[in-house]
Amino acid sequence: MAIVFHKESRCFHLYNNEVSYIIRIMENEQLEQLYYGKKIHDREDFTYLHEECMRSQMSVCVPEPGILSMQYTKQEFPTYGTGDYRSPALTIVQENGSRIVNFTYASHEIYNGKKDILPLPATYVENEDEAQTLEVTLHDAVMDTDLILSYTIYEDYPVITRNAKISHKGSEKIVLDKIMSASVEYNDMDYEMVHLSGGWARERYVKTRRLEMGIQSIQSLNGTCSGAEQNPFLALKRPHTTENQGEVYGFSLVYSGNHLGQVEVSTFDMTRVMMGINPEGFSWELTQGESFQTPEVVMVYSDQGLNKMSQTYHRIYRKRLMHGTWRDQVRPILLNNWEATYFDFNEEKILNIAKKAKEAGVELFVLDDGWFGARNDDYRGLGDWYVNLEKLPSGISGLSRKVEELGLKFGLWVELEMVNKDSDLYRAHPDWIISAPERFESHARHQFVLDFSKKEVVDYIYEMVAKVIRESSISYIKWDMNRYMSEPYSKGTDPSQQGKVMHKYILGVYDLYTRLTTEFPEILFESCASGGARFDPAMLYFAPQTWTSDDTDASERTKIQYGTSYVYPIVSMGSHVSAVPNHQLYRTTPIETRANVAYFGTFGYELDLNLLSDAEMASVKKQIAFMKEYRELLQVDGDFYRLLNPFEGNETAWMVVSQDKTQAVAALYQRLNKVNASWLRLKLEGLDPDAKYQVSCDLTPSSSFDTELAKRYGYDTVGNQVKTYEAYGDELMRAGIPVDRQDLNKKGGDFASLLYTIKKVD
Repeated sequence: MAIVFHKESRCFHLYNNEVSYIIRIMENEQLEQLYYGKKIHDREDFTYLHEECMRSQMSVCVPEPGILSMQYTKQEFPTYGTGDYRSPALTIVQENGSRIVNFTYASHEIYNGKKDILPLPATYVENEDEAQTLEVTLHDAVMDTDLILSYTIYEDYPVITRNAKISHKGSEKIVLDKIMSASVEYNDMDYEMVHLSGGWARERYVKTRRLEMGIQSIQSLNGTCSGAEQNPFLALKRPHTTENQGEVYGFSLVYSGNHLGQVEVSTFDMTRVMMGINPEGFSWELTQGESFQTPEVVMVYSDQGLNKMSQTYHRIYRKRLMHGTWRDQVRPILLNNWEATYFDFNEEKILNIAKKAKEAGVELFVLDDGWFGARNDDYRGLGDWYVNLEKLPSGISGLSRKVEELGLKFGLWVELEMVNKDSDLYRAHPDWIISAPERFESHARHQFVLDFSKKEVVDYIYEMVAKVIRESSISYIKWDMNRYMSEPYSKGTDPSQQGKVMHKYILGVYDLYTRLTTEFPEILFESCASGGARFDPAMLYFAPQTWTSDDTDASERTKIQYGTSYVYPIVSMGSHVSAVPNHQLYRTTPIETRANVAYFGTFGYELDLNLLSDAEMASVKKQIAFMKEYRELLQVDGDFYRLLNPFEGNETAWMVVSQDKTQAVAALYQRLNKVNASWLRLKLEGLDPDAKYQVSCDLTPSSSFDTELAKRYGYDTVGNQVKTYEAYGDELMRAGIPVDRQDLNKKGGDFASLLYTIKKVD
């Protein structure tokens, strides 16, 4: 790993064993990007990579006879107005109305390690030898303003992180209308853009489109979160790139609010990628001595396909973004009462559900919505964070200790950023909701957004919820957030500051998370936002797992978790076995399949185990025993591989392989059963080709399988039926595992699945 500045050629070269990133100071003192890709040898002079020629209609930004034009130059942080007619990364309005800026090289610093950018979350290092950082300071003399571009390259990952900071020194105020976190340019447009799009209950579906001249973009304008519609991630891959070969560049924004990811292709085939805070609705005034810091973009390069990109994101987010007590810990197996009871519960019902959970081997019971204020439905009570003693006469304090006496840990649901108008909080502070004067206040889920851009609001909520936690025995908190921001306006805030409201709101959320995780470091926080509307890297900094989707249907979850795995480690994915018919799709799937999907995540249950049959209860106990045996591999140690794409066929498959390649767990899921179907082979990845492995698959018929039908077809339904055989790693990866379609019939036919354990043998 090195960051080198070649003084004579004025080139910076950032490189490690896998990736190189090269920029230089041009003759106009601005920065040019020369190369980003697979690692190349360092040399004194890379300026030959600069290309220029005279073109019709070009504007030249240096004195004659120079022909440097920004329109045809791969700029490092482009601005508008001096000959570049593409989208800028930075727009600043000055007091005279001008938007023309000229940030030129002033100085740079290279140092070991990585600085934080608090209060914004970001990746980090635990010792200075893990990474090196380059900070380049550019200066605009007319405004007397600095622009600091920061680059960190990690030793052990093909990762470069980027952020930008504006520091204003001038006497006249300026207004930031747009400031991206990073901009990267490519010579050509021979790429496909990959992004994760969707909506409630179908979050992070994989979308791929071929680049074309013009602008392709993803964005969020939701205000409260990164959103279910477009995740703050995109990648550019070569058309031939697959999961396991070819080039791909990933861009992931560590931010939970309005974001923009944009790819612009010029009519000369040049491609510009930018990512950062969405400029729509954003306006940040700076006076002398003030500064503004952008969120971080984590850029990953892979020349070994999409799987390698994803594994890099998984490793760095698991090890150098998540932090605190739970970073390297397996997650407790939990049961949440929401789909079991909704609002209709009392202490006796809760304890009965908890007792049955303990009997099955569950480790954590979570009490969901409805425990506070007058909260018997979602019309009232939100914001009143004190216990409803009619439902829970022992309070949260007493209930949590009763649950612990059963041998379980206790968890609690909260939704701290929202309020019902039918609440004591709203009646006392009607000016604390985000809404515009004399405008209709749009409602969603009968609730409104508290103004977390105001410190007094955050202070109030913190004290209320912290009091509940201090008085109780709580090991887990599910932090929900169930609506987007409309009419973004902060009452009592100066008109000139209204463009700051949405960003300050997110900073308020980070502030509350920081206070709670600091005071209660042993608590496991899980982020949630109407399911997966806030699944972004910044949330993982505070809450190392996120409820992946409210859609708990096993078949749909294969798509959702498959797409989520493009960026996020499976230990971050909240995944539960829920009741059937499924509460979102009314679909019935085998309980074995529901578990086989949920294993590849945090794993838990979202139902009342008292309502299961004896056969289903036996399956649950078996599932929990399996997860306890393999969760270290699945959640902490292993590398995740995608094998079959649910967006392209009837089957989905994936697997996790231990770092030392001695064991693995793989799963195959089918959507609809097929009659008289063709042969099917499951080809694995990531194994040692020269090692011999024992492959095992439990072929015991599903607990939901019709016994009489089983007898008719000669299926044995008594006892465990495990099929095992031995094969070398290269066989399993190249020839694959032959899948018997009759085994899928045993497992339920439609929506059946097969789970394989693979262990190295001497």
